[in-house]
Order: sequence, then structure tokens, then C-alpha cells
Amino acid sequence: MTEGDAALFEMPFAHVLQSVKPERMKVRRERTVRLWWLHEEARVSMRNGLARLPRFLVTPCVSKHRFFVFLDANMLPDTRLNVIARADDTTFGILSSRLHEVWSLAQASMHGVGNDPTYNAKSCFETFPFPAGLTPADTAHQRVETLPDGSAIPAEIYIQNSHLAQVEHGQAAIKSVSNATPSGTVREAATAIAQAAKRLNELREHWLNPPEWTHRVPEVTPLGLDKTPYPDRIEPKPGISEADRKALQKRTLTNLYNARPAWLTLAHQQLDGAVAAAYGWADYRADMPDDEILQRLLALNLARSATISGFYPPATS
Repeated sequence: MTEGDAALFEMPFAHVLQSVKPERMKVRRERTVRLWWLHEEARVSMRNGLARLPRFLVTPCVSKHRFFVFLDANMLPDTRLNVIARADDTTFGILSSRLHEVWSLAQASMHGVGNDPTYNAKSCFETFPFPAGLTPADTAHQRVETLPDGSAIPAEIYIQNSHLAQVEHGQAAIKSVSNATPSGTVREAATAIAQAAKRLNELREHWLNPPEWTHRVPEVTPLGLDKTPYPDRIEPKPGISEADRKALQKRTLTNLYNARPAWLTLAHQQLDGAVAAAYGWADYRADMPDDEILQRLLALNLARSATISGFYPPATS
């Protein structure tokens, strides 16, 4: 909005005028100085990518542990989150797998006092060789099919529709490297990943917001609307003890992955097995060395790069 329209919101504008404008005046970028009351960029391409989705995936740019979570479509992510414009559990599962984690850590730089790994679209996401038939190009339509158990897979995923899959199955050199999923099983692979991923997500959410401690509260309905478009707030239940309230405050994903209880390890192992099966890795096991995983993924990456130039369209921002 214009400066005049923004000034009609008196208290927020006064805060921005006092706290934000002095800092913006120090910036060399002309647009930032001229439009000092606005956010730096609208990120139009990201907003367009999220426009049709009920939810989307995010991961922190810098994090001790590499995990992905869903955000509701009405939430607007900030600059410290990487955004993946997909709503299906299959993509969530592939990115949450050990295979992708090992790859992203190998491609990451380190940042901050804790020397934590970074995640970015260019080196960690766009270079990752997704299973054939489930690449960002295959799911670019963003349509989702919901299965009877509630898990969501990309719609219309058939290996014969994937140009990449056609190439991989037509070249013995790539087949020997990737052990690509046989024709007709992409849907089964996507389903197995989605079901394991949905289970992981449910277990994490139950730990983060245990029903004995929390409840959902409808968000405020904005003026002029019949109902709120926003997701419910999750708040502590009235009457829980102070000890439980303090324990609830410590229930974060970072603390969960620091502790890594057995149920979390087992849920990830189930997911990892489903993702490995999508690659055709019949010999995958939980104790497979990271170097072996990297070797296989790198060989697949190089084989694809040599065959299809610029195959992956950007799917993150």
C-alpha cells in the first residue's frame, strides 16, 4: 500500500516510523530507502507458487537438524525459511529421508556460532536426484490425490509420463547406477513413502502438542468475513500444572531431534526404507554408510546431468 494508506493504521505506522525508518535510511539500495515502510520484497514468484496449495513445505535455512514441516497456506514464510511449493506427503517424505539429509549435508556450508549446516535451493535441493517419476518436474502440476488413509500423493504419477524415467529405463548405464523403479510401480512407491511420512508427521505433532496438555482454539474471524480463513491456534489447556506448562514450552523439533527417542528413530527408518525402495535399492539397510548413499546419489546425479541438460525447474524460493 502507499505511505498514505499505511499511515491510516496509526499505531503500527508509528512503530515502523520510529523503529524501522531510521535503519532503512542507512541502506544503499534506492528502492529500500524510497519505500521504507514496505517489506523488502514481495517474493511474487513464491506467492504464485503457493497460491493454489492448502499447505506447503518449509525448512530452516540454518539448522542443527535438517527437518521439514508443513505450514498452512494462510501463513507467509519469512526470509529464514526455504519454501518448497508442494502439499503432498510423498515429497515431504523424500525430503525428510536420510537419503536427502545425507545429500544436503554434503552440499551444505556451515554458519553461525553453532557451526550449523545451511540449506539452500541451488546446492541442496536442485542438485538432489529425486526418484524417477517423483522429481520436481513430475510433480510440477502440484495436484494431489488423497488416499483412503488420508495420506496425499502427487496426482497422475505414472512412470510412462516421466521423460526422465523413459531416459533412465532406456539406457543401461543409468539403470546400473540408479536401479530405477520399474515401470508401473511409481504409484506404489509414492504411496509407501506418503504413508510412512504421514505417520512420522503425526507422531511428531502428537509429541509437540500432546492432547492431554493442549487444545485447539478457533482463530479470530476478520471483520467482513463469516468465518476465519486461518488455522486454529494450539494453546495450553486451562488448568494444566505449571510443571506441564514449562515442559510444553520445551517441546520443540530441535529438542526432539536432540533427544531422538526410539519411536522417532524407528519412524525415520521406516520412511528411509520406503524412499530407498523408490530408487530400487533392494540392499538398503539402516546401517548403510553415508559414503555409500552419497556415491549412489552422486552417480545418479552425474548420469542425469550428462543425459538431460537443465531438467529440473526450480521448485523452491
